[in-house]
Amino acid sequence: MFHGAIPSNLSNCTYLRILSLAYNDFSGAIPREIGNLTKLKGLYLGANRLQGEIPREFGNLAVLELMSLAGNNLQEKIPPEIGNLRNLEELNLGDNKLVGTIPTAIFNVSKLKALKLYSNSLLGSLSSIPDFRLPNLEVLLLWGNNVSGTIPCFIFNASKLSKLDLENNSFSGFIPNTLGNLRNLERLNLGDNYLTSSTPELSFLSSLSNFKSLTHIVLSNNPLDGILPKTFFSNLSYSLEEIQMHNCNISGGVPKEIGNLTNLTTIILGGNKLNGSIPITLEKLQNLQYLGLKDNKLQGSIPDSIYRLTELYELEFGGNKLSGSIPACFSNLASLRILSLDSNELTSIPLTFWNLKDILQLNLSSNFFTGPLPLEIGNLKVLVGIDFSMNDFSGVIPTEIGGLKNLEYLFLGYNRLQGSIPDSFGDLISLKFLNLSNNNLSGPIPASLEKLSYLENLNLSFNKLEGEIPRGGSFRKFSAESFEGNELLCGSPNLQVPPCKTSIHRTSRKNALILGIVLPLSTIFMTAIILLIIKYRKREKRPPNYPNMPPIATWRRFSYLELCQATDKFSENNLIGRGGFGSVYKARIRDGMEVAVKVFNLQCGRAFKSFDVECEMMRNDNMVAHLSDFGIAKLLTGEDQSMTQTQTLATIGYMAPEYGREGRVSTNGDVYSFGIMLMETFTGKKLTDEIFNGEMTLKDWVNDCLPISTMEVVDANLLSQEDIHFVAKEQCVSFVFNLALECTMESPEQRINAKEIVAKLLKIRDSLLRNVGGIYRDLTSVLVTDRDLIGVVVTDRD
Repeated sequence: MFHGAIPSNLSNCTYLRILSLAYNDFSGAIPREIGNLTKLKGLYLGANRLQGEIPREFGNLAVLELMSLAGNNLQEKIPPEIGNLRNLEELNLGDNKLVGTIPTAIFNVSKLKALKLYSNSLLGSLSSIPDFRLPNLEVLLLWGNNVSGTIPCFIFNASKLSKLDLENNSFSGFIPNTLGNLRNLERLNLGDNYLTSSTPELSFLSSLSNFKSLTHIVLSNNPLDGILPKTFFSNLSYSLEEIQMHNCNISGGVPKEIGNLTNLTTIILGGNKLNGSIPITLEKLQNLQYLGLKDNKLQGSIPDSIYRLTELYELEFGGNKLSGSIPACFSNLASLRILSLDSNELTSIPLTFWNLKDILQLNLSSNFFTGPLPLEIGNLKVLVGIDFSMNDFSGVIPTEIGGLKNLEYLFLGYNRLQGSIPDSFGDLISLKFLNLSNNNLSGPIPASLEKLSYLENLNLSFNKLEGEIPRGGSFRKFSAESFEGNELLCGSPNLQVPPCKTSIHRTSRKNALILGIVLPLSTIFMTAIILLIIKYRKREKRPPNYPNMPPIATWRRFSYLELCQATDKFSENNLIGRGGFGSVYKARIRDGMEVAVKVFNLQCGRAFKSFDVECEMMRNDNMVAHLSDFGIAKLLTGEDQSMTQTQTLATIGYMAPEYGREGRVSTNGDVYSFGIMLMETFTGKKLTDEIFNGEMTLKDWVNDCLPISTMEVVDANLLSQEDIHFVAKEQCVSFVFNLALECTMESPEQRINAKEIVAKLLKIRDSLLRNVGGIYRDLTSVLVTDRDLIGVVVTDRD
């Protein structure tokens, strides 16, 4: 391999026809003297470390047919003199640092067969370029620049074009139907631009029908905004191997006609709005290796016919609404290496699933899987990554996981796992990321984890771990966030845990005998005393009976997953009744307790007012919240609460200004009432508090004090500056108060609507979860999902 500067005295070789210095280590500027080699037909200087500009003298190489300067560090603009090379057939300047606009003259070289300017910093619009004819152009590669404007017309006149790649630029406007002129097209890549379709039916796709040589279509990351036409898949050539339309805002179903394209190896349609079920015709695609349908709105079960795709390497179905079980026949997918089924509504995993012994990456997070993790997970010996987080797995962590020597990341957070962390985890010699947070794990952190020399990130937070935090190995670099929420841990002060007391490693038989006999007896005795105290207090502290309130029940918080399972996914079989504001379902919790669950219908504008009323009915004079539902309480107690009373309670203090002035009732008034309720909830103050007299109202007080500080208005019992994650919590509360003020704007037209309220509440919730972790995960069970507001009442029947 040669290095150093290219010698300028090469210009003395006046009869030189081909100069090939590619794939060396030449550096410095390109000698201008090369421009004197007027008989040169081939110039190959690619894959070096050449810098500076392309010499203008290259315009003198009149008989040059091929110039390749790709893969260097060339800068400055492309010299317009290149357009003088009338015999040039291939120009490759790709993978440099060229800037400025592309000289128009280059597109007027009629003999040009291949123009490769990819991966530079070229910019400007090509729209104004004259309608040149490039009758011989076969390859045009402009990807990886910042070229803008519409796709120039001269491209669609290049009838011999076989490879067109404009990916990752700033092209905009319609993709024209004249694309159909390129009958010899083999590869089309227009991805990562701002291109759209002139019709909702994506008519430009139909212009590609019967292209016999077309093998690759890439249109990803363009706002196409349309529906996949059935004719597109019906008439495409069987030669098509790859179609990518990720993140194109495409709606409708996946056409069953896609099964006609039997040579397909890659389908990527993720990040769209596709709905309906996964077509069973996919089973015809025997050559398919990559099937990506993630982040759509697909429903139903995963078709069993998937098992026929024996060449499938990667399967992405995450981020949909798929339900039911993972098909047992998945074990037949012998070529499968990457499987993503995350963020669906799947409920069970067949035992045969663990026969996928060659699987590398497995993501089943954010589903409804329950029960213990199977021991058979230890069969997947080559696994590199496991993500089972945000499910409802329970029981102990199988020690067999410790046998997965290639495992690099293991995510089991947000489940109900219990028991200790297996010592065998110390054998995960390749592990880089370990997340066991937000479970019920107990016992010590195994010292064997100190052996994990590649461990970069550890999250054991919010469990019930105890004892000393290991100090050796990778533990030296972990912070307090890795261990927070475990009250019984001890160790170094910089981990924000108390220092460990001197431990006694050996206990005499006498002490062991005392502990073995006295401790159980004392526990029984203390338990009896506590039960007697509780029984006595129950008699002494019965809550007063309010004439307009049902008896106060025992209140518990449930996650959305628990409610979904307890109602059998809100099955019609458990439907108790349906009203104007929502539906009431019978539910049976795991411990046998029966509850009623009301799902508020957000499509009804008055649902928010109903929610306000029913929540107010469950608050006493001390502003103690009893989250429940008035309608459900009436159903359970049989008390006859009149509609007049309900309406009165809904208007006292919550009345929108326009209702008081004009008697006008609207959904905007309901939003106003909801905003007042938010203020009450987060300030801990009632509308009738003494400070609200004369002209000062709760809304005025919040509006005046909030700009000064959130702490001026928030309930001191809800937020304190000594709280963990105070900044994140304060930000969340500030967002809520601002939302409340948006709900209570004086003009009804300026208030946000119910859908916007739900969207903002979701954003606030998600922001809080990201910033403070799993301690607030149960918030998802209290107020919002993307469709419903859920109220729960639990009756203590004893």
